Amino acid sequence: MKRTIPMLLAMAAGIVMILAYFFPWLTPLQDQTTVWFNILAAVAFILGGGNLLKVHLKKVSDRREGWAYSMITLAAFVGVLVIGLFKLGVNPLDDFPAQRMAGDFRAEGSGFWYVYEYVFAPLTATIFSMLAFYVASAAFRAFRAKNFEAILLLSTAFVILLGRTAAGVFLTDFLPEEGMLANFRLENLTVWIMNNPVTAGNRAIMIGIALGTASVSLKILLGVDRSYLGGGD
Repeated sequence: MKRTIPMLLAMAAGIVMILAYFFPWLTPLQDQTTVWFNILAAVAFILGGGNLLKVHLKKVSDRREGWAYSMITLAAFVGVLVIGLFKLGVNPLDDFPAQRMAGDFRAEGSGFWYVYEYVFAPLTATIFSMLAFYVASAAFRAFRAKNFEAILLLSTAFVILLGRTAAGVFLTDFLPEEGMLANFRLENLTVWIMNNPVTAGNRAIMIGIALGTASVSLKILLGVDRSYLGGGD
């Protein structure tokens, strides 16, 4: 029963969402299903937060490897949670000047706003900056001309990288801006590659993702795939 009832609920919700797209009179039921989903998602967030506390508290108490990072994670989690729940630093609305809790916790000047603007945003920028070096390192290892496919990939990437910079314009500046030879200017060649081969590849990938999503959805709706239910009977 612990697996059958959740499976039936998932099947019913999925079928309702699909049929509501074709039959407008099912829209109210679709809206109600969406409300239930939001409630379940909120409960899942609570369970996820509890599991995070449990795992990292255990790691800190046992002084396992990396326990200092767990302490930082716990401090950040609890700090942001307290700031958000109690709306620290929030200015009250003009309509309710005596009720500080009525203010928007995301408003400029609030504690949550400061955490986002001066902690989260800089950390995100730092991570993405480091990611550029990892991408460059991976590209150096991947773009080794060992066969025809690797040579083609390397050549295309080289053309696009040059075409996105002023160096590309300078290198092919001797070519005319109009006529057939203008197509071989690096900036124009880059645009052609992005609009044709790259677009075709993206469409193929998106079609594959759509087919994979439809396949997995049907397996869940028909009860073939029950991995999301976890183990046990």
